[in-house]
Amino acid sequence: MKKVLVALNIEPRHRDKLMAAGAGCEFMFTAMGEATGEQVQWADIIIGNVPAEYIKSSEHLELLQLFSAGTDPYIVPGVLSEKTVLANATGAYGKAVSEHAFALTLMLQKKLHLYRDDQRLSQWKDEGPVTSVSDSTVVVVGLGDIGLHYARLAHNMGAHVIGVKRRAGDCPAGVDELYLSEEMDKALAKADIIASFLPGTGGTYHTYNAERFAVMKPGAIFINCGRGSAVDSEALFDALECGKIGAAGIDVAEIEPLPPESRLWQLQNLVITPHISGNFHLPDILERVVDIACTNLRTNLGGGEYINIVDMKTGYKK
Repeated sequence: MKKVLVALNIEPRHRDKLMAAGAGCEFMFTAMGEATGEQVQWADIIIGNVPAEYIKSSEHLELLQLFSAGTDPYIVPGVLSEKTVLANATGAYGKAVSEHAFALTLMLQKKLHLYRDDQRLSQWKDEGPVTSVSDSTVVVVGLGDIGLHYARLAHNMGAHVIGVKRRAGDCPAGVDELYLSEEMDKALAKADIIASFLPGTGGTYHTYNAERFAVMKPGAIFINCGRGSAVDSEALFDALECGKIGAAGIDVAEIEPLPPESRLWQLQNLVITPHISGNFHLPDILERVVDIACTNLRTNLGGGEYINIVDMKTGYKK
């Protein structure tokens, strides 16, 4: 009898669904963030993001099904045995994160952050010219599920959308031009809006540094709802403070929680949200995560094929 640890905040109906998918298994349920080392070592299958250090290359762990799209701690050598299948939750977050990123985009274009500041000061003040999505060139870096959702939102609003991705291929729906990662600077130089959805891997670390921000148009808007490690925080601060770029909206930071002493808090042209765009606030996320977990649980028990298997070298879904 296989042992399944579910480390996820779920409702009874989700529990029933998982137990039906894993009929014949022994289940243990715990809340997110509360799994113990003993529980992790007990499990043959884990559904949830447990502390990587608890896994200790468990030789009998067959499947680790994450509730996140990001896989950063689990692709470090020595965490997972070669026998363990790692799957992420790509496909669960496209709607939620892309809409949050698009809300940040509109907020900055229409200067709503400045009007909110004025409201707190009881000031009836005109903050001047704004820009439009429909007149913009939007560069989306990272064309996974989230990036494609954002690209389609921008395209449907009339923007010219340029996508940047690792591998060559056909232009997906909602994208007008396609550039490879090594051509990123050419794309960034054209952008009125840059929306980044890069994962946190060794290959994406500080993708956005002083040199990259220097390539961007003066007045460009930069959005990051991928991973904070993709952005050099000091370079972002400098680019915003000196006006090299116009504004930025970030839902992630290089250090999380962002320390109170960080200079980023002081910037008027930066909007910060605390990594909540995909934090199960939209009920749709949990439904999709449970569905993905059920599919892979059934596969482990002998039916169908795994979905969302992670490439351990890149951290991306294969």
